[in-house]
Amino acid sequence: ADGVGTKLLLAIAANKHDTIGQDLVAMVANDILAQGAKPAFMLDYLAVDKMRPEVVATIVTGVAKAAKASGMALIGGESAELPGLYAPNHYDLAAFAVGIAERDQLLDPNRVKLGDVLIGLPSSGIHSNGYSLVRHVLGIKTDADFNHLATETQETLMTPTALYAKSVWPLVAQGMIKSMAHITGGGLTENLPRAYTTNLSAQVNWGSWPVLPIFNTLQAAGNLSVDDMLLTFNNGLGMVLVVKPEDSKQVIAQLSEVSQPAYLIGEMTARQDDSVVFQGVAPW
Repeated sequence: ADGVGTKLLLAIAANKHDTIGQDLVAMVANDILAQGAKPAFMLDYLAVDKMRPEVVATIVTGVAKAAKASGMALIGGESAELPGLYAPNHYDLAAFAVGIAERDQLLDPNRVKLGDVLIGLPSSGIHSNGYSLVRHVLGIKTDADFNHLATETQETLMTPTALYAKSVWPLVAQGMIKSMAHITGGGLTENLPRAYTTNLSAQVNWGSWPVLPIFNTLQAAGNLSVDDMLLTFNNGLGMVLVVKPEDSKQVIAQLSEVSQPAYLIGEMTARQDDSVVFQGVAPW
């Protein structure tokens, strides 16, 4: 179960509701995938201040399209009109989803060993985490503040979260993936350690994947520390796969066949001072 968070405020400011459904679906589908399960079905919950049929239809159509793209059936949902609880034109969006897996097919952090490699899948942008900080550093306090931003910046901030199930599930089904982390709130620092045990560290190499320009913009606007950036944003990586070294070329090749870019970003080492250790020169 998950929601979209304060990215909704930007969708409301822009009066653009066709992509926010994909953000919702991605939050649950990508989490299910990271367990080694196949997303199966979902239900959505939409609460509004007042029913506006065109807006509701646009939101739900976006949810349905993204569910289909993730291999899930949208089997139902609930909508509620709650005047007085929500400000005019405001709404909240949440989802409950179920995945299916054979027990022995579920990914297990205990299977991750020294020398296993990390393959990062790029994010499409900020995804759906860190938007309270985004709004703060960019000075977005009102709808007008958002609409005064450059059109390109508005579009970048609204880019929907990437869906990984279609490209990654075949690798899970083949047993090619040992473990996986969906990089959401908490960034690499907090999400990556869920994919392995406490006697290991993930050594991640700066420069091994493209950090998207929007993250440089946010860092500069807020004069944010490297720790702040790592704890709040995905910084260009939406999913990290842990695979055997001998399988890495095949995994990257199979992802390439379905037009899913992938980068070799590091490897598992014996436990160091931190559970995630960064090598090289940080971009900020």
